Amino acid sequence: MPTISRGRTPLTLINVFTVPPEKQDELIALLTDVTRHNVRHHKGFISASLHRGIDGNKVTMYAQWASIEDYQSMRQNSGPAPALEQALKLATFDPGMYEVAEVFLPDKA
Repeated sequence: MPTISRGRTPLTLINVFTVPPEKQDELIALLTDVTRHNVRHHKGFISASLHRGIDGNKVTMYAQWASIEDYQSMRQNSGPAPALEQALKLATFDPGMYEVAEVFLPDKA
């Protein structure tokens, strides 16, 4: 389950894919498959969620890892590589690593 709290841990990745609208579903299926069958089984994986852009041009993955090292270890593993290469044939990719600066919740009545 995602945990959102201030600080550098867990590591937050927000990866934005820009995709032609007719390829959006294909990209989501590809990312779902590689995450379900490979990525989530790596040490340090906490959670991931896929977000479909309403206009059809974006797919965003919000993911959390225990550490940068755990994430980099997964990226060096050959298991997810073919799917990630295929994703780059469907879309452009703007990756980002973040730390949470602030968290806002509604006031409790």
